[in-house]
Amino acid sequence: MGTITIVLQLLLALSILVILHELGHFIPARLFKIRVEKFYLFFNPWFSLFKFKKGDTEYGVGWLPLGGYVKIAGMIDESMDTEQMKKPPKPDEFRSKPAWQRLIVMIGGVTVNIILAILVYAMIAYVWGNTYVKNENLTHGLAVHSMFEEIGFQDGDKVLAIDGKKVNTSWETEKKILLRNAETVKVIHENGEIETINIPGDFDYKVFKTGVMGDGLSPRKLMPSKIDSIVPESNASKSGLKEGDRIISINEKVFKYWHEFRFDLAENKGSSIKLALVRDNDTIEKNIKVNKKGTIGFYPYFKDQRFETTTQHYTFLESIPAGVSDGYNTLMDYVGQMKYLFTKKGATQLGGFGTIAKIFPDTWIWEVFWNRLAFLSVILAFMNILPIPALDGGHVTFLLYEMVAGRPPSDRFLEKAQMIGVLILLSLMLYANGNDFFRWIGGE
Repeated sequence: MGTITIVLQLLLALSILVILHELGHFIPARLFKIRVEKFYLFFNPWFSLFKFKKGDTEYGVGWLPLGGYVKIAGMIDESMDTEQMKKPPKPDEFRSKPAWQRLIVMIGGVTVNIILAILVYAMIAYVWGNTYVKNENLTHGLAVHSMFEEIGFQDGDKVLAIDGKKVNTSWETEKKILLRNAETVKVIHENGEIETINIPGDFDYKVFKTGVMGDGLSPRKLMPSKIDSIVPESNASKSGLKEGDRIISINEKVFKYWHEFRFDLAENKGSSIKLALVRDNDTIEKNIKVNKKGTIGFYPYFKDQRFETTTQHYTFLESIPAGVSDGYNTLMDYVGQMKYLFTKKGATQLGGFGTIAKIFPDTWIWEVFWNRLAFLSVILAFMNILPIPALDGGHVTFLLYEMVAGRPPSDRFLEKAQMIGVLILLSLMLYANGNDFFRWIGGE
């Protein structure tokens, strides 16, 4: 049932995003009296699931959920309808319109995606508010990975300011360091000492290369009082661990905090360890192998260590700038991640539809669904505006060239560029989804 819920959320989100993106092209095209031959949700090679024609436009739903399209008359696009381009241009064709009108048509989809993201983030702020954990409610401060210890952070730290700006919560400090290029972090150590930590310029790449990203600064929790559940067919299951067991030590090393236990497991990945645990007041030992991800296959019980949260509520007018801020920060965070894509490790982490599906939970929570949809809308906008032929950004690049040079590139050049762009996109899609496949068969 959980998998079905994830798939339904993914399909609904993609449907909303694709339809609105294509409307961003369709509406200005019709306003400028440009003929639109097709408007499709999803692609329809060979056949359509549903279609009808109204006026000059065929509307339909394809069977291949990889996106959607509008086919605009008189335009060299992924349909590669070169026969139409050999005929004399008609007044209602794309190529017959002024360059500024064509530019508005091409940036319409990206514009709609950005506006949609801002509106959805604003709606989330207005309906649900912004919930966070104040520093004073972060009971044990932050759990600090050794890489962050090297530059001055300590277990139990609480963050007071980032780049001189006061913060009420330490929660997103790592994200601001690694994705938003924070340069200084003012912290209060567990002993009460206040220190300003300078972040080295290459620190973000070092963290990424070691695979620590997302685990460098996290809320510190005590060792769980018991195991909440066991992952089926995992090493924990095969070794006889049970729900309700309380873990004491690894190789006779006792831990007070959960992150210390996790980091020790990671150091023993691929090796066998001796786990001591308490079951029904009896202390027992189990030999168990740590998998290559540095886990053994159980979920800890943390319901007795929940943090007290604070919710900031917004009026309707206040929610608009909050939506703009969230949309901007999401875009900047995503752009910030792109720098890692061009590293060896980053290329292996590129994901396709399987990776996208994982951002949705296995239970339907509307706040989470809308948050993920807004996130995907930002990604769709950014990816589409890249200057790659066959994407909106490629068409925009050629239109800007035409506006500067006073003449458009030749149809032959545009056709070749379009073919190259399609090959690039297909290759990226195969590579990304191939990564998903190999991660899946590898148990990740």
